Amino acid sequence: MAITAAYENTATISTTEYSLPKNTNYSGASPVTDTGVFQVFIDLNAMVAGDQFDLKVYEAYASGGTQRLLYTATYVGVQAAPMQVLPSLVLMYKWDVTLKRIAGADRTITWSIRKIA
Repeated sequence: MAITAAYENTATISTTEYSLPKNTNYSGASPVTDTGVFQVFIDLNAMVAGDQFDLKVYEAYASGGTQRLLYTATYVGVQAAPMQVLPSLVLMYKWDVTLKRIAGADRTITWSIRKIA
């Protein structure tokens, strides 16, 4: 099986929920429909004391289902291990991965969403 960096980029993350694979503000109206086993790598080395960011993964339970919150992680302050890796997830229907600043200042964050195909 091939492993690829299906989605990767850098963006300044603010208080608006930001879709990493779409590389734009999250609306929920235009989910990702690419299927596979995905793993999110996110570089949080820019975080400082007082910062808080929330990462969320959304997915629908079936092709005609409603997109719902599947996974969430909260990162606060300087990260002892700035490269964070989410567990591998099987994603098929209306999925998305988002990042949002909850406290602190906007930060430039780099990520890679890798796919096993």
